[in-house]
Amino acid sequence: MAGTTVADDGLVEQAFTAAVQELGVAPGTARHTEQLAHVRATMGESKISVFRHLFAGDEESAQHANAAFESAYGRLVADGRCEPVPGAREAVEQLRGEGRTVVLTTGFARVTQDAILAALGWTDLADLTLCPADAGGRGRPYPDMVLTALLRTRAADDVRQIAVAGDTSHDMRSGTRAGAGVVAGVLTGAHDEAALLAAGATHVLGSVTELPGLLARAEAGR
Repeated sequence: MAGTTVADDGLVEQAFTAAVQELGVAPGTARHTEQLAHVRATMGESKISVFRHLFAGDEESAQHANAAFESAYGRLVADGRCEPVPGAREAVEQLRGEGRTVVLTTGFARVTQDAILAALGWTDLADLTLCPADAGGRGRPYPDMVLTALLRTRAADDVRQIAVAGDTSHDMRSGTRAGAGVVAGVLTGAHDEAALLAAGATHVLGSVTELPGLLARAEAGR
């Protein structure tokens, strides 16, 4: 969602900074700079996994930071800081209108995902929404959410009929590990074309608005 269908606008980094400040990691310090670099590199990963890495061996601090992050992000959403990527809603509606099944996934907790969907008026936009806890808790870069989407919707009988779109390297790894036929990186979020291709992207798009056309061409080619 964030960076692919939802404009991030630096909200993840802002929420991260607010969260780690509660654990004594101040902006401008060497530790904050190091941790922020890891957050940027792991965009798309389950947030609790990120905090477990940052506070290795200290589960209490990881859980505290994760809860503070979700709370801070929720406040930003409530303050009206949440906007769709231009044309994203229309792209999802087009895909569904063509008979495709659309599942929106996130590395956020369910409460944050629901807050974003409500803020955008997207509660009923997709066929299904998933967060890491809905698929065993591991999140990306594991293939779990992609495969859970297939199992829950029963929309295909072959993993190669799945298309995964995302803005991060972890999105690409999740899609390739699930065996998706199309793994499309988009340039509206965290990572650039080189990073997306290095992580296994089969295509790189300017934005998710190009996905319906890509799928139509892919089907025509087959």
